Formats: sequence, structure tokens, C-alpha cells
Amino acid sequence: MKNVLILPVLIPLAAAAIGLLLPSRAGPRRALALAATAALTAVAAGLLHTVWREGVQVLRVGGWEAPVGITLAADLLSAMMVLLSGTMGLLCVVYSAGSLEERQEAGAHYPLVLVMLAGVCGSFLTADLFNLFVWFELMLVASFVLLALEAERERLEACLKYMTLSLLGSALFLIALALLYAVGGSLNLADLAMRLPGTKQPPLATAAAMLLLAVFGLKAAAFPFSFWLPASYHTPPVVVTALFSALLTKVGVYALFRTFPLLFSGDPGLTQPVILGMAVLSMLVGVTGAVVQYDLRRLLSFEIISQVGYLLAGLGLSTRAALAAAIAYWVHYVCAKSALFFVTGALERVTGTHHLGKMGGLSRTHPLLGLLFLVPALSLAGMPPFSGFFAKMALLRAALRAEMWGVAGVGAAVGLLTLYILIKVWREVFWKTPPQEAQGPSGPAAMLGPCVVLALLMVGLGLGARPLFVLSDAAAGQLLDRDTYIHAVLGGDT
Repeated sequence: MKNVLILPVLIPLAAAAIGLLLPSRAGPRRALALAATAALTAVAAGLLHTVWREGVQVLRVGGWEAPVGITLAADLLSAMMVLLSGTMGLLCVVYSAGSLEERQEAGAHYPLVLVMLAGVCGSFLTADLFNLFVWFELMLVASFVLLALEAERERLEACLKYMTLSLLGSALFLIALALLYAVGGSLNLADLAMRLPGTKQPPLATAAAMLLLAVFGLKAAAFPFSFWLPASYHTPPVVVTALFSALLTKVGVYALFRTFPLLFSGDPGLTQPVILGMAVLSMLVGVTGAVVQYDLRRLLSFEIISQVGYLLAGLGLSTRAALAAAIAYWVHYVCAKSALFFVTGALERVTGTHHLGKMGGLSRTHPLLGLLFLVPALSLAGMPPFSGFFAKMALLRAALRAEMWGVAGVGAAVGLLTLYILIKVWREVFWKTPPQEAQGPSGPAAMLGPCVVLALLMVGLGLGARPLFVLSDAAAGQLLDRDTYIHAVLGGDT
């Protein structure tokens, strides 16, 4: 059963290779991408079920024992993230079928999406920092090309900024790996977790921790490394932006959740205040940037930064309750933000623009789009009975229990500002008298279907929140249980 761990990487990689060999026609490449992402989602669901019943699953590739060989490991957090990735990949492929032109579908879009999914899943499952770097690079190369495909001048400029900063982050990552290897003599996460507490070079370990925080913060678009995201995410097709929002920045967040509780938990007085500072500033910078925006896609891009701040707040608090709330919020946030980007694509098809000043009156002409926008908007703002309310309240309560009054206060204030921003969008897009009447159709079923699925999921996760919180609490417990992860990965070497 442990061989299943290679399938979330193997399935999309093999499908991408086969897709490039198929004729350059939309139908075959679309069908292959649908089959591959559906298979990935099914395998991920099976993997999560196995981890829930049997604990951490480990695969030593080629039979090489850790820490020498390549090791894949799945605990509840990584299995949840692989399932979320497969689900979002499947929905994005369906949405692509309705939103892209046939020539775009017939090109490299689907193979690149599959390559990126392989890199994302590999990042979630690897138990080795150097292989995390490798998966990062695979994921980023695919994202570079997706961003630059058929690019006009604005998109090329955005791609150049994104690529330059990503390459800078990769260089810093390699420096951090060199420091960690010099200190611990290994890059296997479990092996490093055993070696770092007894290091005789704590300044080097501290420098490596700060470099990793900068690298993963850059990839997660956390302040002060977030300026690249609003400059680039508003330029590609909406389906690409939704995929980036759901997966790319979350890999950076996952890397922080994976490495800091495991490797640097012995020095919380140094790392936790820095992470909490990044969290608070990310929330504030993201929401204030969104307040002044009238370009809908740039507004939602700033909101990504703000919501990443909530996830980092859970990590910075480092209690089981805070980590569990952050993981539950993570699932809700990916669904809500992806749904908002999907609806934005449908709005652009109806109105021909994504500028709020040029929209209006859609609640009368397109009520379904209004409903599909309202559900994720209220969920993202933390309004009951949607999924965001329970996750955000749990996170704020964890901050209050930890007596982090500033974090709790900022989190509550940012939630109110988020509600104000989304009310502004609702007023501009759906209520006000439009400059010109929008008569276009809401979009094909392939575009609206993923919006409906995510809206129903957010309602379900709100009305039936208990299973998600039970799962998130168990995942948080595994994150804090370093010994179990170390023993599972190293086996008899512990």
C-alpha cells in the first residue's frame, strides 16, 4: 500500500508526457487531463483514508534507507493537501474546458497544469529538503510557462518579475540548504530534526532558519515578500490565476508548517515572534491593498496576501488548537478564493471587463452569478453559517487563549475590512446602475459547474464543520508529535 505514495507524482507526470505526444487537438488533451486529475483525486482520497487509519505512511524509493535515499512521507496534513490539490486540479481542468479557446486547450496548457500538479504533490510528500527544492523548481518552471503563454506586454512584464523573484528565492534556498548541511550533515527532515538540537554551531542553524523563513515566505507571498503577487496574478487567464492561488502560494505555507515545528521548535523565542509579525503585517498589508482596488482581479490578489496571514498566525501561535484552526481555515480559504476567481471569469465573460467601475446591475440580469459570488464572499469574510466563520472563530479563540491580544484584534479587524471590501464589490458589480446593460450569457456549464461545486462545499463545511475540525485537530497533533514522524521516516535508524 505504501507504493501509493508515488502515484500522486507519477500520475500527472505520466499524463503530461502522454499529452504532449497526443495530436494537438483540444478533445484528446482535455479528456486525458480530466482522467488524470480524477485519478489523482481518487488516489489522494485513498491515501488520506490510509493515513487516518494507520498513521504516517513512508516510501523509501528504490529501497534505499533514510537518510541516504529519497524518502516520501505522508501524514494527515500532507495527505489533506494532496487531496485538496487533486480536487482543485480537477475543477480547474473542467473550468478550462469552458473558459479557454480551443487553440489554447489544444496547446500546452493541460500538460503544463499536470506538470505543476506533480511538482505540488511532490512538495507535499517529500521528506527531504533537497528534494523539496527539486519539486519547487519543477512546479515553478511549469508556472513560468503558464504565465507567459501567448503573453502580451503586460503579462511578459509580470512573468519577468515573478520569474526573477522566484529564481532569487531558489538561490537563497540553496544557501539555506548548504548551511543546514554544514550544521547537521543531512538534509533529510527527520534526520535533521534529531541532529539540530545538539548542534555546536547554533548561529549557523539560526541563519538557516531565517533564510528558510524568507524563502518560504517569498513563495507563500507573506509580507514583506508579497509585492510580486498583485503585480503578476491578475494577468494570466482566470483559470491559471485560480490554480496559482489554490496551490502555488500554499506550497510555501506548507513548507513553513512542515519545517518549523519539526526542525526549529527548540528555539520558539526567536522564530515564533518573527512568524507572528509576518502574519499580522500580511493581514494588514493585504487588506489595505485590497480596499483601494477597483480592478477585481488585483483586489482578489491582495486578498490572497491577507488570508495567508491567518495561516501564518496559526503557525506562529504553535498551539495545537491554533494549528488545527489554521489547517481548517486553509481548506476553507482554498475553496473560497478559487470560487471567487472562477466567478470573476464568468463576470468578465458577461461584461467584457474586470474593472468594477464598468460593471453593475448583474443581480437583475444574472442572479445565479450573484448567488455564486455571495456564498464564497461571505465565507471568506467569516460570516455564518459558511465554512469561514467556524475556522476564523477557532483561530481567533486560539489567539485569545494564548493571550496574543494583538493577533486576535488584528484578525478580527481584518475580517471586518474583508467584509467591507466584498460588500463594495457586491455593490459595484450587482447593485448599482450599470454603465451599459450586460446581456451576455453567464457562461457554459463547464465554467459554472466548478463554482456550484465549491459553493455547495463551503455550505457543507459550514453546516457540517465537525469532521473537518476533527481531521484538522489530528493533523495538528501529528505536526507537534515530532518523535512519531522521525521514527516513521528513519525506521530502525532512530
